[in-house]
Amino acid sequence: MSTRALVLCSNDDGIDSPHLLGLADRIAVFADVVVVAPERQRSAASHAITLHKPLRLTEVAPKRYALSGTPVDCVYLGMMKVCDRLPAIVVSGVNDGFNMGSDVFYSGTVAAAVEGALRGAAGLAFSLAPRTSADGVIHALEFAAKVVHAAINEPMPKGSVLNVNLPGTSSDEYEWTTLGRRIYGDDVAERQDPRGRPYYWVGGGPTGHDDLPGTDCVAVAKGRSSLTPMHLDLTDRGRVAHPPWQLDGYRPVASG
Repeated sequence: MSTRALVLCSNDDGIDSPHLLGLADRIAVFADVVVVAPERQRSAASHAITLHKPLRLTEVAPKRYALSGTPVDCVYLGMMKVCDRLPAIVVSGVNDGFNMGSDVFYSGTVAAAVEGALRGAAGLAFSLAPRTSADGVIHALEFAAKVVHAAINEPMPKGSVLNVNLPGTSSDEYEWTTLGRRIYGDDVAERQDPRGRPYYWVGGGPTGHDDLPGTDCVAVAKGRSSLTPMHLDLTDRGRVAHPPWQLDGYRPVASG
């Protein structure tokens, strides 16, 4: 068995994404790599997992697999059935388009990294500015590979997630950040099909972000790569310690 670290790569843009394959090839220089990615585009799939229909796995090249499922399916099946040992890192991306602020709750890219963390590895999610030039893509892939190499050499804690957004520039600056808040032109467009039946197109594009120093949105706007550490405990511990109300007729019991 190889003594090199094992890295499982996935994404939500699909197995044919050049960003995915470009990063996997760079990681393969210093680690063993297995790729399991959706057979087609699955952006904004969030943490969906397929429970009610079969999944089909196709080996498209050595250690490179396409799956008829979601990004989370890919990581779940990759870790449970394809990898010969627990990956040290699950890498998702590089996504074509940012995943900053509240995007992390919708993103299939981030969900794949989170699934890796839930299953005992560390998760790394990478996202890149849309319409980045060829030179910018190369710079982003090289930076992402450096981050993966660092996460292996100075191991990230199991169960942790790092969300990385790349501005598409050639800057060598990066910043450790918190999640910011992107602003969207939320919309539901109602249209009609050729038979006169209504259908709906959900969602509008980003229109800006809150100017909060230290956030991923602001760092990327300044042309810097942002690295946002995340954990999987969503508990609001302050409200547990100081409950906001007491229910009439019922008796609260302190934890412990």
